[in-house]
Amino acid sequence: MQRLLIIGAGFAGMYAALSSARLRDVQGVSTDSFEIVLVAPEPNLVIRPRLYERDPEEMSAPLSELFDAIDIKYKRGRVDAINSAEMSVEIVGPDGARSSLSYDRLVLAAGSQVFKPNIPGISKHAFSVDQLDDAIALDRHLHDLVKQPSGTARNTVVVAGGGFTGIEVATEMPSRLRSILGPEANVRVVIVDGSEVIAPAMGSNPRPIIEKSLREVGVEVVLGVRVSSLNNNSVTLSNGMTIESATVIWAGGMRANTLTEQIQAERERSGRLCVDRNLRVPEIPTIFAAGDTARAATDDLGNFSLMSCQHANRLGASAGHNAAADLLGVDLEPYHQKNYVTCLDLGPSDAVFCRGWDSQVELSGLEAKAVKNEINTKWIYPPEANREAAFKAAEWARLVDY
Repeated sequence: MQRLLIIGAGFAGMYAALSSARLRDVQGVSTDSFEIVLVAPEPNLVIRPRLYERDPEEMSAPLSELFDAIDIKYKRGRVDAINSAEMSVEIVGPDGARSSLSYDRLVLAAGSQVFKPNIPGISKHAFSVDQLDDAIALDRHLHDLVKQPSGTARNTVVVAGGGFTGIEVATEMPSRLRSILGPEANVRVVIVDGSEVIAPAMGSNPRPIIEKSLREVGVEVVLGVRVSSLNNNSVTLSNGMTIESATVIWAGGMRANTLTEQIQAERERSGRLCVDRNLRVPEIPTIFAAGDTARAATDDLGNFSLMSCQHANRLGASAGHNAAADLLGVDLEPYHQKNYVTCLDLGPSDAVFCRGWDSQVELSGLEAKAVKNEINTKWIYPPEANREAAFKAAEWARLVDY
């Protein structure tokens, strides 16, 4: 029996499972001779792009029935070690018990986590919206603020990071705070970023819209400085400025899951594995990488995949297809994703939709907000738990070019 092992149940892991199962079905291969196993701590897809919103405990979708419908074997646990020489992994179960599982091909789709530098107070006092537990902890903290005496620190939120995540969490925060502290509360939200401009990765085209939206929702921006330390009621910046705040949200960059460090292959600065056009790790042909663990060329123009849901879906579907194809003797299909779009949330009634790597603005305001709502509530959720819907979604994710 051949075994394809997938690590991770995020967007890339889910679509790797759907796509590999689809190819197995198309080739008429039985599950007795070709087993697909997915390992993850929980059989749920965390809707990570929505964790900046209120009610984060609702931002996950069950996958068990979907996996059952397409004969994916789910194993609960956390992969602790990858032995590429022996083609096996070590898994720590929910009870702490350890077990080993061999594979013939491996798809690493273990995701990423926010990077927190070695800054005094960051590990104890900084919140994030990185993982589900992080977002829930922040939400509970925000609701507990009402129990504190009114004052500047209580009413002030500092967001460290002026990129995509930082802007989305910051523009959501004034209305979230007022829903908790009262509509007349004198709330203050401040973005701090070391760059000289807001949203540097998005380029200059959408910047006037972003800056205008920040002003309208009441978010201040402090640029060219970084957080140097924090405690339970204040933040000190690199220019010596101090901001009274009981809530600091860290949104300062991502790093690939540390499992990539166990694979003796080239990685870039964020820890992602440098893969070939088939998403295979060149140094270890039995391993494919997808989602936030892979640095993949999206076209022939020098553009590479980003740590985003948009790229994770396609990367996962392509990696799952190619890993299965490699075992089944079917031609592999080079990954490509030449088109790139962004839809940035800018508060309760605003957003901006851009197309292309140079971020040409196509929609803004309520029109873009309607698209963002469609993305957040429909497009990024798993398909229905039946074979037809699952395989249709897998084919769409593998072939669509936005």
